[in-house]
Amino acid sequence: MHLTFHGATREVTGSFHMLTTEHDRIVLDCGLFQGRRKEAEAKNRVLPVDPEGITNIVLSHAHLDHSGRIPMVTEKGFNGRIFCTRATARACEYMLRDSAKIQEGDAAYLNYKTARNFLSKLKSGGQKKVSKEEMAEIKLLLKRGRHRLNDEAIAALLLEHQLEIITPLYSMESAEESLSYFNGIPYKHTVTIGKNVECTFYDAGHILGSAMTVIGKETEGRRKNILFTGDIGRFNKPIIEDPTLEFSDEHREIDLLIMESTYGNRLHDPVKDMKPQLKKVLKETFARGGSVLIPAFAFGRTQEIIYYLHELYLEGEVPPMPVYVDSPLATNITHVFGEHPETYDEDTHETFLEDGLNPFKFEHLKFVQTVEESMALNRDTRSHIVLSGSGMCEGGRILHHLRHKIHDARNTVLIVGYMGSNTFGRQIQDKAEAYETNKRRGPAPTVRFYNKEYPLRAQVVTLGGFSAHGDRDELLKVLTGSNLEVKKIALVHGEEEQSLSFKTVLEEKGFEVTVPYQGQTMYVS
Repeated sequence: MHLTFHGATREVTGSFHMLTTEHDRIVLDCGLFQGRRKEAEAKNRVLPVDPEGITNIVLSHAHLDHSGRIPMVTEKGFNGRIFCTRATARACEYMLRDSAKIQEGDAAYLNYKTARNFLSKLKSGGQKKVSKEEMAEIKLLLKRGRHRLNDEAIAALLLEHQLEIITPLYSMESAEESLSYFNGIPYKHTVTIGKNVECTFYDAGHILGSAMTVIGKETEGRRKNILFTGDIGRFNKPIIEDPTLEFSDEHREIDLLIMESTYGNRLHDPVKDMKPQLKKVLKETFARGGSVLIPAFAFGRTQEIIYYLHELYLEGEVPPMPVYVDSPLATNITHVFGEHPETYDEDTHETFLEDGLNPFKFEHLKFVQTVEESMALNRDTRSHIVLSGSGMCEGGRILHHLRHKIHDARNTVLIVGYMGSNTFGRQIQDKAEAYETNKRRGPAPTVRFYNKEYPLRAQVVTLGGFSAHGDRDELLKVLTGSNLEVKKIALVHGEEEQSLSFKTVLEEKGFEVTVPYQGQTMYVS
């Protein structure tokens, strides 16, 4: 049997690998590429394998860079099952629907822009910009009210003039249909996924339901094991259990380990420092009369921040300012967390459950339900905390909050997760760091979004300890602190610099390591 690496190779997005045996083609993860719009669009449009030829899919967890292309596969002839943990299956109900909504919304807006620009040039004769009155006429034709697009009128105009029509990667209907393919499996329960091929999930400690997967194949009395880590979490973090270190006897000998390397060359702040650091940022910002904006992934990071805020408020450690979760997806995923207390670690039971408290519900926490409520929050000048998506500031409601607050030095943009290369979040992070290195002398750097330049005067603070990914030493712990015996390692899900650096570290410890390129194949014989 052999493994071919189709995504998350020398980058941290688009996880997609295929295990091929004599009888089966089993896909490990089916994720979206995320990053620059045009580049990601081009990569996502083309599936690396024929869906009709896939036997089954094994999904490590529900983050979209691991699950987001599943509806594309299921709508194009896939006839197998998607195996994952129960919590992952439940979370995907919300993640994939939300992804479809975004795909449809993005396509509709791009088509609107094409139609608007075409009519603008038509009215002006291509010589000058249209007047405000003429633009109002154009918008009246292409919109229903201020916020709704007239999709029928836009489509008719684009067809009539043979203009490019953008289609979503998949529709809400396709996302809904894909959910019927999911099989939720408990941890440490072995299931058959191919001829003489089985898989078993172990807790990866990354997010709720995340799994390291041992795939075993029996051939003439000989067993071969492949371990796919998915994303590996940190140790001693709240809410969920730590990454597994004890594997069953039949799963200990690993012929090929497919291992993430997001932070293969970095060390995070200690977990024990996370709450004190958060406390410091909040107190300093509130003392300035400012607010704290937290771009946060709806799944995992948002719930973790809520947990720490709840603790700080219970302990009276910070002024109890309002906390707003402005993300419909995060609201739904927080409900999923509430449905799976069996996954909580001992500290969560001791701190909250044994006292009859819900970790994700307290007096000052409010879940924003409507666009109107979100817009009203933008106008609120009182100190508060906003958790909003997207986590890398590539879209979503966080951009609206940044537009209203990024120019004010009293406010803080608190970065609590990984910002991928070429994302808007990384741009904010890098420009703010350079500005601070220069002791904030001279004019503030500017960032451009929504077709406008904004001065980046807000404080930008990065707390690396909140990452859901283990750092270099925590990744090593899964290897050297567990009962695994690993023959070969393939490093994926890491920018090239991180993966190659981690490869050197592992080789110094005696491991045989490869950092595969996209399309590369490794054999397990």
